[in-house]
Formats: sequence, structure tokens, C-alpha cells
Amino acid sequence: MAGKSQHQKKHVGEDDNMDPIQYLQNRLASLASDKAAGINPYPHKFTVSISVPEFTAAYGSLDSGEHAETIEVSLAGRIMSKRASSSKLFFYDLYDDSAKVQVISDARHSNMDEDEFSRFHSQIKRGDIVGICGFPGKSKRGELSVFGKSLMVLAPCLHMLPRHASAYSSNEAESKKNERQTTQAWQPGLARNPDTYALKDQETRYRQRYLDLMLNPEIQQVFRTRARILSYYRSFLDSRGFVEVETPVLSMVPGGASAKPFITYHNELETELYMRVSPELNLKKLVVGGLNRVYEIGKQFRNEGVDLTHLPEFTMCEFYMAYSDYNDLMNITEELLSGMVKELTGSYKMKYHGDGLSNEPIEIDFTPPFRRIELIEELERRSNLKIPEDLYSEEANNYLVEACQRFNVNCSLPRTTARLLDKLVGHFLEESCVNPTFIINHPEVMSPLAKGHRSRPGCTERFELFVNKRELCNAYTELNDPEVQRMRFAKQLKERESGDEEAMVLDETFCSALEYGLPPTGGMGMGIDRLTMLLTDSINVKEVILYPPMRSQEDNSTKGKGKGKLDQP
Repeated sequence: MAGKSQHQKKHVGEDDNMDPIQYLQNRLASLASDKAAGINPYPHKFTVSISVPEFTAAYGSLDSGEHAETIEVSLAGRIMSKRASSSKLFFYDLYDDSAKVQVISDARHSNMDEDEFSRFHSQIKRGDIVGICGFPGKSKRGELSVFGKSLMVLAPCLHMLPRHASAYSSNEAESKKNERQTTQAWQPGLARNPDTYALKDQETRYRQRYLDLMLNPEIQQVFRTRARILSYYRSFLDSRGFVEVETPVLSMVPGGASAKPFITYHNELETELYMRVSPELNLKKLVVGGLNRVYEIGKQFRNEGVDLTHLPEFTMCEFYMAYSDYNDLMNITEELLSGMVKELTGSYKMKYHGDGLSNEPIEIDFTPPFRRIELIEELERRSNLKIPEDLYSEEANNYLVEACQRFNVNCSLPRTTARLLDKLVGHFLEESCVNPTFIINHPEVMSPLAKGHRSRPGCTERFELFVNKRELCNAYTELNDPEVQRMRFAKQLKERESGDEEAMVLDETFCSALEYGLPPTGGMGMGIDRLTMLLTDSINVKEVILYPPMRSQEDNSTKGKGKGKLDQP
């Protein structure tokens, strides 16, 4: 029986053309009937002896047509395909842990009579979670299978699931080709192909992520890759003596980064609090206290725009290392990222759709050492500008305003010198940074928390790493002179008074901590979401966030009439 030709199996699609509401009503009626008959459609327990991936590894070496009938196994998972050769023989595709195995239910191996067997299997639908007891074997065509002796529905799926287009193909060869494309295992570093997804609608995929994970197995691998990235990051730092810590998400002062904060209210304390934009200042206080190597992986919140690479809530890793400087951090960053890419992909080179899914993927090479370019020198060389040395002067600001106008570089108000420089760097430098590139030695006016450069007046010992034209991390030798830090905060206050809501505010508790002595220290922050985007060939940051913020569905109906609120799906 197991060796019947594939054309003798037919997809059981009697419900495919049914109205989804009617389908739901039918399933609810069936459950009500089972409950009335004393049958519990939601059993409390099913003992699993082996997972689907373990089953595949253990019995994949069986020969075609071989049956290990003396071995009893019990597996569980979700039915994603149902086919029938007759009323006495059913074939299922069972998915669990991103792996698939065929289930063959033959009436000859069942403890039911033929009519009961046929009725029972007619009630099993795509999407149902089931448990199977049986023995391993291979069909005559060589497909590893579980030959089921008993099957139990553990949790019925009440809704009709979308079926991949390949399931409806009238051409068997084309259907098989589509199936191979759909089920071929994706790995980090390879290009993804969303055209093969059974569920393509982005709104549905992001709002009902469980359907996305269920119907598009590749998405499970994306989030498993994210977990591997975090695991590698932690292991890398732990092995070098770093201590993972947790610092407050709510604070009195929104310090540590140039960003607009979210504001909330603490009823008991009767005061406004800010959701953190960065853990930087709290982490450096810990270094003052003697924790020489600390890091934190956590959520940051910045009340700013949403685009393909920015979300108001994002994950970042920041670490601080006493008795080091930004040169040490560049070496560590190269070692961390090149090692991570090699570990996850098997190579230093990876594919990424940097020019959009409609174009061929580009190759990004993480082979160390990474390219390094001087910010001011390279900007002047590429733009043919001669930027005034005193960047705090009105002359410098006017010069940069004129430069932006000349090159059609848009900079919204307030046009502070730091913002103007940032826009020009984005226009002239970042566009050249496809392979990993350090942009180094930023002007002091752009870096209020970085230590002044030891040999380049007006510059700081800071770098940003860009990959695929996007910032991936920011790092510097930390400013540890409390008086200079207070002066930098005062200059930021002037920027804030001119209308820059992202300028930093004075945090006197941090300056007081510096008075006790912060050793020479290097610190770095890296965006985990963007790193995951690179390693999973994702061009939209929402692809790597399990539950991305979405506009409320009520607001979608009034889109264009006003500014809608953001809401979690």
C-alpha cells in the first residue's frame, strides 16, 4: 500500500471551496457533537517519545520499502497536507520544529473497523494538531514515514488555512517543483524567496504572526537565527569576562543618546518618567563601581519615525570595557561579526537583497579587517568641500547649510551643525559602505559622550560601523572628565533650546559618578534587529520582530485623514 504511485494519491480538498464562515460553523458543530458524546476534543496530555527532527535523524537511513515494525514511536505536530488513496488509506504531512514527516494511516494497522476508520479520518482537517503512535519505515518510493497504528486529535484548527498554490497545480511535475522550492531549507546567509510563501499578505503576516510561522516554515528559521545571533553574542562576551546586567527601563532623565523619548507617568511617585533611549550612562556608572566589563541586551524606546530600518522599540546590545579604547573596540567588532557570520553561514560572504527583492541579491563580505575611513577627510574629498575647523561657530553652520542646499541634501529644522554634518555624511559616505566599513574620528559637535581625540583637535575617538549603507553599531573611547562632560551637556542644551528635541539633557547624577573616577573605557552599542536583518536577508525590520508595532486597524479605515496611533497587533 505504501508504495502506491503518487498520482494515485489525491489531495483531500472537499473543503477548499467552502465559505470560511461556513467552515468555522461546521467545525464548531463537530466539536459540540463530540462534547455531547462525552469526547474531549482537547486532551490534557499526549506523551511524545521522539520529535520529528529526531525521528528523521534516527530513521532516515532505512532502505526503501523497509519497515521497523518492532519499534514503537509516538510523535506530535500539525497536519499541513492530507491526501487519500482510498477510504482505507490516508497520507498526511506532519510538521514539527520546522521539520516534516509523512504519516501513513492504513486501516489494516488500525484498531478501528473500516467504516469507523473512514469516518474518523474524514474529520481530520489541515491545521489540526495530532499525536500519532506507530512504527518507522520508508515507502517503496523511499519517503521516510510513520506508519500510524493510532492517531489522536490534540487541538483542532477551527479555521480554514490558505493552501499553497502548488497544491492546486494540475501539472504534477510543476506541483513537485513548487513544493521543493517551498520546503527547501533556508539557511542564514542565503537569499530568501518570499514568492514561495503560502501566506504572502504582509498585514496578515505581521498581525497574526502565528499564521506566518505556521504556513511559512522559512519564518521559523528567521527567528531561530535571531536566537542564535543573541546566543553567539552572549557567548562571545561571556568568554571574555563580561558580566550581563540589567538597568532600568524607566528613568528620571532620558540620557545616553540623541533621541526623542517616550514619556509616561508614575502614579505612586507622582512624577513623569522617561522610557530609556539607551542604557549607556547607567552602564558606565557600573564601570565606575568596579564592574570593569559589563553588557546589556535589551529594549530601547525612541519616539521617532517608522521606516524599513527604524522602529520606536528596538533591541540593542551595549557593552563597556575598562582599560580599552576605540582601537580595541574596532578589533573586537571585527572579531565578533566575522566570527558570527562564519559560524552561522559557513563563510565570511553572504547574500542580501540590498537593492530590493525585485533585483538580484548582492554579496556582502565580512572578511576582516574591515575598511576604515576618516569622516571629515573623506567627506571633504568626496564633496570637494573645505569645512571650517571651528564647528561650533556660526560660520561653520552657515557653510554647511549652503553645502546641503548646493547638493540638494534635505535637512529639516532645526539645522544644527551636528544634523547638517550627519546628512552630508549620509549623502556622500554611507552610500559607499556596502561591505563592513568603519567611519572614524567624528567631530566633537556630533559626539557629546565621546572622549576627545588624542592627536586630532576638535575630533573624538569614535567610530560607526556601516554595512549595506546602514549604521550597525556606534562606539567610542568614553569621555571620563566630569568637567568636560558638563561643558558638552551645556552645548547640547543650546541645541535643545534651538529646537532640537533629540539633543541630550544634563544628567547630573552621571557627572557626579564621573567625579569618583571612570577608568579609561571603550563602549559600543549594536542594533540586534539590523544585524538580524542582514543575516536573514530581510529588507524590512518588521520581518525580524515577532510582534512589530502596527497601525490600529480602526485607523487604517481613516488613513490619510489624520495621524493614526500605533498599536500592537
